[in-house]
Amino acid sequence: MNGVNWFWIWIALGVPPAAGALIAVPIWLLDQPILGNLAGTGVIFGAAVGFILRERLELERLAQQCLDQGHMCFPDPNAFTRFAIYAFIALLQVMVLFSVSLKIEERRRRRGYAPEWR
Repeated sequence: MNGVNWFWIWIALGVPPAAGALIAVPIWLLDQPILGNLAGTGVIFGAAVGFILRERLELERLAQQCLDQGHMCFPDPNAFTRFAIYAFIALLQVMVLFSVSLKIEERRRRRGYAPEWR
């Protein structure tokens, strides 16, 4: 029960932002940046909740195995830290998503002006 599962952390770092971007970019290009942000954020935070639930089930399974063997064991790092890792990853990914959205929105807005007025 010691240590975090780096495989799932790497999955959490790569898959949700890619899926969120795949959903958000087409909506942004339809001049709906807020809806694109909401859709991308929903995907990213939904994935984070899924990763947290997966981690919780894994911890419960490991704790039950320890109890079946007749002793108590406690995870290291504790459950809150493990859950917080996925939550902070998702929060940073949403911040990046919003930053990219601002850049795309600025480019689309400035595209309507002549170059000498930009």
